[in-house]
Amino acid sequence: MTKIIGLTGGIGSGKTTLATYLKSLGIPVFIADDEAKKLMQSPEVVAEIQTVFGTAIFENGVLNRQQLAAIVFSNPEKLSQLNAIIHPAVKKQFGFWLDQYQSEPFVVYEAAILFESGSYKNCDSIITITAPLEDRITRVMQRDNNTREQVLHRINAQWTDEQRIAKSDFVIDNTYTQNAKLQLDEILKILKIQQNEG
Repeated sequence: MTKIIGLTGGIGSGKTTLATYLKSLGIPVFIADDEAKKLMQSPEVVAEIQTVFGTAIFENGVLNRQQLAAIVFSNPEKLSQLNAIIHPAVKKQFGFWLDQYQSEPFVVYEAAILFESGSYKNCDSIITITAPLEDRITRVMQRDNNTREQVLHRINAQWTDEQRIAKSDFVIDNTYTQNAKLQLDEILKILKIQQNEG
């Protein structure tokens, strides 16, 4: 039975970097945020978003994701409404994806809001990535061209590191990428031993 390893961490913690590293080792990785972005272009999801948020956030039928982000990250109720549309669609997509990897010892499910979405319940083990707050803010400002205030809004809309760590099996400190990869190598060794014993 394929084991599902959850990989999570707050925005700017370096999930994508470590997910890319896992892929380079030949481990199948499902990036929930990428799937969510694709699904937000599908007719069914677009129709649901229009029903809940109106047509003002669409330009020529194309969703303005920045505008939508500005709405949901400043309003917890709107964020819940968006998640109620996106999460079931991502979960369904993951089910299709997982079918292709039934012969693998384990796959990785990478999601920023692994806990908030309830997806952690489907994972056999969970790895949380942490990084110093200032590093995270700088990374996201550079990556997304956001202001400090916008980044903090998004950080505050997610669980804290303490909340994530309390529910995780492993924690990686990603202050330095090279060091984080070594920590991940050690975790993979443990997971392989567990898999063989299981």
